[in-house]
Amino acid sequence: MIMKRIIALLLLIVQFNAFSQDQYFNEKHPVFPDCESVSIDSMQTCFNSKVIDFIFENFTMPQELEDDDFKGEVSVLFEVDSLGQFNVIYIEALYEELKEELRRVFAIFPKVKPATYNGLPTFKQYSVSLSIPLSRKSDAISDRSEVKSFSELELKAKSEFDNLQNSLQPYNNRAYASQLNIPFIHSEYARFDRGMNIIGSNSHTASKPFMYNEVSNYYDFKAEKEKLLKNTNTWAGKKLWNEHLVQLQSDDYWFTIDPIFDLQVGKDTDADFGSTYNNTRGFLVQGGLGNKFNFYASVFESQGRFAQYVNQYSESLKAFGPDPAIIPGRGIAKRFKSNSYDYPVAEAYLSYTPVKFINIQFGHGKNFIGDGYRSLLLSDVASPSPFLKLNTKFWKIKYTNNWMWLKDVRPEVTEDGAFLTKYMANHYLSWNVSKRLNIGLFESVLWTDTNNRGFDVNYLNPIIFYRAIEFETGQGAGNAIVGATAKYKWSDAVNTYGQFILDEFSLNDIKAGNKSWKNKFGYQLGIKYYNAFKVDNLLLQLEYNRVRPYTYSHNTIVLNYGHNNQSMAHLWGANFSEAILIGRYYYNRWFADAKLVVGKRGFDFNNETDNFSYGGDIFRNYNERPYDAGVKVGQGIKTKTFYANLQAGYVVNPASNLKLFADISFRDFNPQAETTSTFKNNTLWFNIGLRTDLFNWYFDF
Repeated sequence: MIMKRIIALLLLIVQFNAFSQDQYFNEKHPVFPDCESVSIDSMQTCFNSKVIDFIFENFTMPQELEDDDFKGEVSVLFEVDSLGQFNVIYIEALYEELKEELRRVFAIFPKVKPATYNGLPTFKQYSVSLSIPLSRKSDAISDRSEVKSFSELELKAKSEFDNLQNSLQPYNNRAYASQLNIPFIHSEYARFDRGMNIIGSNSHTASKPFMYNEVSNYYDFKAEKEKLLKNTNTWAGKKLWNEHLVQLQSDDYWFTIDPIFDLQVGKDTDADFGSTYNNTRGFLVQGGLGNKFNFYASVFESQGRFAQYVNQYSESLKAFGPDPAIIPGRGIAKRFKSNSYDYPVAEAYLSYTPVKFINIQFGHGKNFIGDGYRSLLLSDVASPSPFLKLNTKFWKIKYTNNWMWLKDVRPEVTEDGAFLTKYMANHYLSWNVSKRLNIGLFESVLWTDTNNRGFDVNYLNPIIFYRAIEFETGQGAGNAIVGATAKYKWSDAVNTYGQFILDEFSLNDIKAGNKSWKNKFGYQLGIKYYNAFKVDNLLLQLEYNRVRPYTYSHNTIVLNYGHNNQSMAHLWGANFSEAILIGRYYYNRWFADAKLVVGKRGFDFNNETDNFSYGGDIFRNYNERPYDAGVKVGQGIKTKTFYANLQAGYVVNPASNLKLFADISFRDFNPQAETTSTFKNNTLWFNIGLRTDLFNWYFDF
């Protein structure tokens, strides 16, 4: 029995020793000729010594670094391939001169016997660390010089960061082919409006903002921007005049970062303070991951004091709570110093295109539907709001769905100090009937959290008629509006457009001709003349808008067509008629815009003897009207409005749309009767400034 145990133990020892020898002999390092006679267990040490000896003998310190008495460390990752050839994988060093010299040294390494595994040639990877300048002790290698072997995973991890850097490519502005939105600015859109509206194009121009890949079929962004480039070779010059502050690109991603400025100073002749100003700072980040996903974010921190009439209007929009104003088009503002406002704003969205027919966007911003300067359907005059948008385009059709989360911020609808949330869903179908004619159909509905229903999933259906849903959920549970658009291209230079909005009507009252309050509708007519009078890049535009009293309002006052005390359609609300004449011109980096607005409006008296709603304030209950028939545009305090604006400037950097500009506005507001909130005003407002132009800002109210 004892003998059996001894034999088993001996067999185990022999087996273990054989296994160890197999493991030892399975893998061998590369062998220099001078190392062939050394024992197997000394081959790695010999290989390491020969590598460092060769580097010491052949490395020459670059003269520039020697003159600077440079001291430091470098690391080289290299492999010896299955043919015995040395190849550099990457070099970690502060200076390119060091990298070039080490590449030269490794390029002249002699061929050696390659490493073997199970007797077959294979590659082997190593790292060598060197202390610069190279030095030896009397007969020994420098203490800081060593050669290490790495596993494949370790080597991959060590080279990962440098591979990312090496994957970067020269930036060629991939935004121009992306699903990013072109910031909606009327004057900027005028640059490519003609190209999208020539006879025979299959574009859809009402649903805005446009995406770059939509417009790139009609306007060569890259070529147009290259025309504006300044000849400069310095980094500072390129960043100031031509490029984004940060711009990175590889095969898989790209992004840019830019600062945002809106620095203005001006003078209002009607104001009782010294000067107007705006001080906006922020940053803009945009980019793409792959070919289907894009992102955008802009953050603004602002302080400002505006013309007196703008300040008064901002404070008339005041929300519940201590904050004194809502800056129109921006958001709630708190007091800054004694007579200024502090109003932070952020806009951002994600854009995803799963297939070429569909684009999905989710974010916080604005949308616009129409071909005119104004929109009676959906406008960008109110503050930004959360939205989900679905664009579907195929054949001659473009179909846009918007779902929005809005706020009613008035004290009478606030609960427990929280603003009331309401929801809007709308869809717009654009159809190119022919080469010249486009028609569009629009439907929108507003609803609140009635019976705790929250965001009603009924309205997520992208194609159903909202009026039918409104009846199913209760006629008082929502406010549905329908509309239509049309555009006709008379020539490549001239096209006409129009809109019709219908909130409510009574056929019997229309037949009776008694001008019933129930006939709540509005319309728009316009014409654009491109390259007017054969002057390249000159656009002339004439537009007329008219909206009857009580349009956009509701007997459930929270179901008005508004957000943050501002209209989601026309800036003036309802009960008005308006004519607009616009001229826009640009030449290289220079631009000029002129605008003239003449209108008639009707305001409420809001005094002890007359507190009726005359239909201009969309936030009032339409049941507070003074009469049912004889309702006409301009009723109440009839007010004539005249507004003229001239702006000219220079595009400092077309990549970020940074502009230097001067601006002058004249406003004459002349009501037939004056109240505490409606009074005569005659304003002349001068402005100069430096602005990153990213959105429309309307002061023509």
